[in-house]
Amino acid sequence: MEAKSKIGNFNVAVHLDLVSIGTYSSIARGNWITGFSSGTDSKHFVHQKERKSNLIIGKYSAITKNHHLDCTNVITIGNFVTVAGYSSQLLTHSINIELNIQDSHPISIGDYCFVGTACTLLGGCVLPAYSVLGANSLLIKSFINPYRLYGGNPAKEIKELSKDFKYFNREQGFVF
Repeated sequence: MEAKSKIGNFNVAVHLDLVSIGTYSSIARGNWITGFSSGTDSKHFVHQKERKSNLIIGKYSAITKNHHLDCTNVITIGNFVTVAGYSSQLLTHSINIELNIQDSHPISIGDYCFVGTACTLLGGCVLPAYSVLGANSLLIKSFINPYRLYGGNPAKEIKELSKDFKYFNREQGFVF
């Protein structure tokens, strides 16, 4: 945990290799953060030699309350990101039905993103920088275009966002 970061009450974080929380970032209360440590003798995920069970949160980011983050593989949350509302799920592992094995893939959320309430993000997905994922969306793939509103089930690009945005910096106030 870096300076001025905080973790609220009633969070559970188990079986992780690493949790890294950047300056001024926070995890509010009631979140369930699970992993599957790479140091186990289990036969699950043996085909993924480089897999790490990490949660990496950049600076000035927030995870609000009552979310589930499955960090069987790496979840990276960039700088100035908000995982908002309630009941979002970030799920890095699932069953590969073709091979009949447990499989996992990382999730990446770029800088300056907003994830609306009750979203589901599946392993292998990428939300690019300066993007919004609308409430109740299902993100199942990697998008590459920044400054976009993504949403739906499954999520698709809905519209371009203005590059002339304002953001709030906790140290300096609004910066243009």
